[in-house]
Amino acid sequence: MALLEIKNVTLTFKGIAALMDVGFSVDQGQIVSLIGPNGAGKTSMLNCISGRYYPDSGQIAMHGQNLLALPAHSRMSTGLSRTFQNIALFKGMSVLENLMVGRHSRIKYGLLTSLLYFGRARNVEDLHRRKVEEIIDFLGLSPFRHKVAGSLPYGVQKRVELGRALASEPELILLDEPMAGMNLEETEEMARYILDINEEWKITVLLVEHDMGVVMDISDKIVVLDFGQVLAEGTSEQVQSNPDVIAAYLGGENASFLGI
Repeated sequence: MALLEIKNVTLTFKGIAALMDVGFSVDQGQIVSLIGPNGAGKTSMLNCISGRYYPDSGQIAMHGQNLLALPAHSRMSTGLSRTFQNIALFKGMSVLENLMVGRHSRIKYGLLTSLLYFGRARNVEDLHRRKVEEIIDFLGLSPFRHKVAGSLPYGVQKRVELGRALASEPELILLDEPMAGMNLEETEEMARYILDINEEWKITVLLVEHDMGVVMDISDKIVVLDFGQVLAEGTSEQVQSNPDVIAAYLGGENASFLGI
């Protein structure tokens, strides 16, 4: 059984289709990329999975569990986490505090215990703090640990957002354009982090990204969306040689889309 299974998902806004009968799967341990031009429905698909949007029809399941039956705030408990296309950090909080927010779903002590902050609450807090410190070290955020997130360079903020998503210890992480706005060095660094969390941390990745060089290099499978529909899916070699994909993207404004 696939880790994530999407079947016949349709999403419309006032009669305009953002997604039409979309279906694909993500197997445990894969890096799967969703690609397509602006407006193809990539972020809309992530929003349906995470619960920000509710599709008109279709099925979305993780480990066979119906995600559409769960409110957005409960989907993290299934092992799901995400980042956003536009950075969505708590800009007035420190890097450490932002990552601790990502641990919230795993904190189990009650209100009274947390207010008094003794015994079990202190021990649990220390445990979560150690996990956050591990993520800070992994992402090279140690110099920024106590810096206010909103004051940091854009590329560092992107890493903080990735760290907050990792803090919940997800099985599947949804990454919405994690390289957007980055320079070449930052892009290469982020690509290495994605490979490491997949290979070393055993986290499955569903990636939306416009940098085709990165997509072709790191993806196990690529799903191509066009006008809200699946145009093709397969390995990077299969997608690049697919005649439907070539016909759709060569010769127009997306001529360089596939890097061909």
